[in-house]
Amino acid sequence: MSKGKLYLIPTTLSGNETISRVIPDYNHQLVHTMDVFIVEQVRTARRFLKAIKHPVAIDNMRFYELNKHTNLDTLSDYLKPLLAGENVGLLSEAGTPCVADPGARIVELAHQKNITVVPLVGPNSLILALMGSGFNGQHFLFHGYLPIDGSQRNRRIKELEVAVYRLDQTQIFIETPYRNGTMLETLVKLLKPDTKICVAADLTLPTEFIKTLPAKLWKSSKVDLHKRPAVFLIGK
Repeated sequence: MSKGKLYLIPTTLSGNETISRVIPDYNHQLVHTMDVFIVEQVRTARRFLKAIKHPVAIDNMRFYELNKHTNLDTLSDYLKPLLAGENVGLLSEAGTPCVADPGARIVELAHQKNITVVPLVGPNSLILALMGSGFNGQHFLFHGYLPIDGSQRNRRIKELEVAVYRLDQTQIFIETPYRNGTMLETLVKLLKPDTKICVAADLTLPTEFIKTLPAKLWKSSKVDLHKRPAVFLIGK
């Protein structure tokens, strides 16, 4: 029996109102042929599948959750449909699977079992932010979340700034949405006046905001980032 394929399926970055803009029709057609999904959150996945008008009733689909609460010892069970010849879709909570996302673990196992992995085209907030920043797109590094502790976070920010100048390397990171405002204030306070900061918020949404300014000019720029999904970049 031939094995199924594991399809890495991008979803929208925030809500489903932008589906027609950011998800290709090819993805819809392909996803409509599957009824087994590995997902970060079942509720979000069900909402997305309903929005793309999946022909199979939601209650007739099979979902496997893969997130920080998942017992990693059970992941081999997630591969059973693939080994039995069924195609399976891997869905992120938002955007592209396996980038700032726990899906990489199941992809690693799929490769170990010689299962074909197929990444599909779709939105990725980190790449979109880098594209819109004007910073070095040949040499960049994504750090995920910076430390919560104030002194550790401040020290890390200064280290990132050193890398910008020493390595000509764009530094990318994210923050919990309700702390975005504090993060921007901290960057403005700690970075050199001419070090540039890019803030990319609400990407792909009607409220999309992308702006790059030297730290000294952000002091007089008023922007409300509270609870808006955002990516921060530092460059020169």
